[in-house]
Parts: sequence; C-alpha cells; structure tokens
Amino acid sequence: MTTTPFMNREGMTRRRMLAAALAVGAAAPMGAAGPALAASTAPGPAQLTLPVPTGPYRVGTVPLHLVDASRPDPVAGPGRHRELMAAVWYPARKAEDLPRAPWMTEGALRAFLADVGFLLDPALGPLTAGHVGAPVHRAGHRLPAIVYSHGSGSHRGDHTIMVQELASHGYAVVTVDHTHDTFTEFPDGRVLTPGDVPMYPRDFAADLRFLLDCVEGLAAGRNPDVDGKPLPQGLLGALDPQRIGAFGWSKGGTATALTMLADRRVRAGLGIDGPMQPTITADLDRPFMMMTAVFTRTAMPDVEEFWTHLRDWRLDIRADGAVHNSYGDNATLIPQAGKILGMTDQQIQDWIGTLDPARAVRIQQAYPLAFFDLHLRHRGQGHLLDGPCPAFPEVRFIP
Repeated sequence: MTTTPFMNREGMTRRRMLAAALAVGAAAPMGAAGPALAASTAPGPAQLTLPVPTGPYRVGTVPLHLVDASRPDPVAGPGRHRELMAAVWYPARKAEDLPRAPWMTEGALRAFLADVGFLLDPALGPLTAGHVGAPVHRAGHRLPAIVYSHGSGSHRGDHTIMVQELASHGYAVVTVDHTHDTFTEFPDGRVLTPGDVPMYPRDFAADLRFLLDCVEGLAAGRNPDVDGKPLPQGLLGALDPQRIGAFGWSKGGTATALTMLADRRVRAGLGIDGPMQPTITADLDRPFMMMTAVFTRTAMPDVEEFWTHLRDWRLDIRADGAVHNSYGDNATLIPQAGKILGMTDQQIQDWIGTLDPARAVRIQQAYPLAFFDLHLRHRGQGHLLDGPCPAFPEVRFIP
C-alpha cells in the first residue's frame, strides 16, 4: 500500500524506467514501455554506474538476515514472524581484493524487472562502492550509526549514494528492505515483491525500531543474523549505541519521524521529501532536517503541521528544480538510462526535474553528511547548514 496516489504512480513508473534501462541488449516488449522507452539498437549491453563516495575511507558492506520474534507475520503463515533483509555499510580497510556489492541482489533484480515485463542479465545492474565482507576500519572509537528506510515499493539500495557516502566518512549505516512493500531476496533463494499487504508508515517505523535493537546488539558484540553468518572482522562492538541517527525517503521519511517520536534512541532524523501522512501532531524534541521537493510545507498541510511540532533544531531545504526523484540514486541512474534509450533532455527532466544530475549528487552527498556530523559528532561542515552557501547556490533555506 502507498500513502498517496502520487507515490503509487511514481513508484511504478520509476521501476519501469530503470527496468528499461537495464534491459538494453535483452528482448523487451516494446508495448510495455511505450515509445519513450524503446530499447537502443546500439551493440552490446551498457552497465549503469553510481558515483564514487568522497570520504577518506573505503566502504565495506555485509547483508543481514533478520527475524523480529516480537511481531508475527500472518502473511507468512502460522508461527512465522516478521522477516527482513538488511545490510550494514561501514568504513573498511583491506578492501581492494574483495568483490563490490551489487545495487540489488540477482534474485531481487530479476523480480524488479519481471514486474514490468523485461528480461535482464543481472550483470548489467550497477555495482556499489561497498566491498563485501571487508574488515572494519576503526580509529580508536566507535562508529556513529544511522538507520535508513526506503520509499513505497522500493528497496534498501535506493539511496546507495547517500549510504556509501556516509560510510566513507566513518559512519555505520544499516539499511532494510520493508518486507511486503519491497523487492527483496532471502538467503534460501526466496524472492518477495510488493504485494497487496497493507504497509503503512507505522509498519516501516516498527522495522526501524527493530533495527535499533540490532544496532544495540552489534554494539554489545551480538550477531543479529538468524543464520549465524560470520560478520566482517571488527564489526561486533564497533557501533556506538549512544550516537544513532535515522533517515528515509518518501514513506520512509514519514517513518523516520514516527520512529523518533516513539524511540529516544534516535538522536537526529532526516526526512527526504516525506509526505508526513498520517498527520503527525506530537512534539519532537530532537534535531530534524527536511529535504523537500514535491511534499513541501506549502503544498502539503501535513508537512506544515509536522514542522510546527519540531521543538529542537530544525531545517527545511529545497533545491531549485528538484522533484521527488531528485534526492536519491534516480538522479544519476535515470539520466544514464535516458542516454541509452535516446530520450530527449525534456523527457529526462520529466523524471528527475531540472536540477542538474551532477549537482543533485553533490547535494545528497554534502547535506546529509553535514547534518549528521553536526548532531551526532558535533562537528561543523564549513557552516553548510547555517544558510545559503556559494558552493550550492541552488539550495534554498525555507524559513
């Protein structure tokens, strides 16, 4: 289920666009995609890429298979509990010879494409900067931890640009697939896709609170993986349970706010164009930043209502020309897809707005990092959050 009809349409068309891009070189039903998504006749497949993170550390990652024994899952059957796939991203060492993690696992990617009727060699999907199983880089202190919540009908890799950027600067980031509203693959080969099971922001928030339990477990030296999969060297005991943040996009942005209202373990939250539905009327007494595009305070009374209940440090920024897809991996993947498919600049802008893709990437690398550095590490970032900055002239501070 989705929180608004707009989000439902956006989710479906976003998947269709990326599926078409990745299916270059494979047989694609032309009628399913429409004229604008006709596959290129250029020889050979083209692999999409993600930008390299800017931090001083290499990035490591490891998947986690989790079960929340406190929450039965009636969809899965009697006696079954909420089952989730997650991943930890972190600063790494000795990573050079280890494989890089894919943006999505093979099974999830195949399901992602089958959902819109395309065939794909999974090798055409983008790779991330995360080296699978690399040892953790420790500099004599624990790593501040951040949990991430994706949007409706999406997946945990949808904001990899932000996630790996934070990890490259010394954060541990835990991402999760919200089962029944995501494309996810479990270790035994089961693949689940978005279905007819109602999943609301409060359900996403319950997943995030369970992730917080897992962060505390990792910090205490406990492996939360239900299969007992060995974790990378140095990960147990590496996370700091006293410095936890959260961020999410769209429905995940709303879930981030709900999580903070219910759980004081989250010290700071970032909502990326979240609609804040249902209406949030409780006061929040910890720092919160909004990166808005479509779900603005002017356009959405629920967002304005939430803003009035922020009682601590707060900030609302918006980049000129940004739309719902501008703050995330879509900002770079869709332009690449457009080039492959021979789309016009106007057609690409219809997907990601008029914000230049390279600038969109820099904004989503710089501002979340500055926010969490300020509120979890108490570090300044050249006063980037104090007001308009010459380095980012397109970013507006909304009073």
